[in-house]
Amino acid sequence: MFKTLIGFIREQYHTDQFIPLHAPVFRGNEKQYVLETVDSTFVSSVGAFVDRFETDMAAYTGSPRAIATVNGTAALHVSLLLAGVKSGDLVLTQPLTFVATCNAIAYCGAEPVFIDVDRHTMGLSPRALDAWLEENALLDDDGVCRVRETDRVLRACLPMHTFGHPADIDGLLEVCTRWNVALVEDAAESLGSLYKGRHTGTFGCVGTLSFNGNKIITTGGGGMILAGEALGARAKHITTTAKKAHAYEYVHDEVGYNYRLPNLNAALGCAQLENLEAFISSKRELAASYEQFFEGQSIQFFREPEGCRSNYWLNAVVCEDLAQRDALLQESNQAGVMTRPIWKLMTHLPAFSNALRGDLTNALWLEDRVVNLPSSVRLGTSA
Repeated sequence: MFKTLIGFIREQYHTDQFIPLHAPVFRGNEKQYVLETVDSTFVSSVGAFVDRFETDMAAYTGSPRAIATVNGTAALHVSLLLAGVKSGDLVLTQPLTFVATCNAIAYCGAEPVFIDVDRHTMGLSPRALDAWLEENALLDDDGVCRVRETDRVLRACLPMHTFGHPADIDGLLEVCTRWNVALVEDAAESLGSLYKGRHTGTFGCVGTLSFNGNKIITTGGGGMILAGEALGARAKHITTTAKKAHAYEYVHDEVGYNYRLPNLNAALGCAQLENLEAFISSKRELAASYEQFFEGQSIQFFREPEGCRSNYWLNAVVCEDLAQRDALLQESNQAGVMTRPIWKLMTHLPAFSNALRGDLTNALWLEDRVVNLPSSVRLGTSA
């Protein structure tokens, strides 16, 4: 079967050469906009393309404000600060994620609490979240959510929309509202993904996007904070070194961060955003082809959750067991077709191995079975 799959993937990309997992596609105004930036000499963190990228991204996502940052991890860090996360706090999140999710928590001096995921979304499970809180948490007289045994504050909840598939946002919002926990969305992988017609990253008090080189659109490196007007203005201030506006004086009214996206990168992002819907159409066509290929097979294609539009950033399949997963990974990579396992659970990494956690049955099950297949936009299709 693996040889047939490898042949099928090669047919999708019309090549006998090495096939990467997800490569960027530059087919629009990228060169023109970057050259305009060079000609303007505004190549750093101030320039017209930064403003345009933020405005265009706010319009596309429906967010009141969008604030460009140097990468997605920086966006996560600031978003957690905006949500009120302080040193010593706890943040509820999923163990099945890229390490940046948990690194951002650590940057705040906080620690993660790992809650299981749902198998049908691979995102944080509202039912597991509520069960853990019922067993371990309380609301104090001031309405602050705390761990019963240690009195530590559970300040925020940080779900991630895995591979572009929206998590169960309605369920998570209901639990977080009831327990007075701020919801921050890690939408790094889900630009263009919709939950019940609304863009991911716009449901919580703040959300984040990533434009790393392997994302659906790229600025080389880059991220974005999605927020309302008040938090958006605050995000803009602290990501630009907390500098107060003045004609010539350097006045910084608090500790800030040099997290600004350079104009060069924003120029690339503006051009990429112009083709985003075409990229999504191409990727969804590829996903449909994969789904048809795996129909009736022992390996199952992972479909978008009901009521959602996924960008299918990375196509995923679920193998029968660890042995089948490893055999698929070995044979495909040896044949020059890049496939990758899902991340190791954060609980298996030294930095987070001692963190609080609930029952992680689903996350462990998925860790042993999920493989990502080549998912680049195919030239010559809808893109």
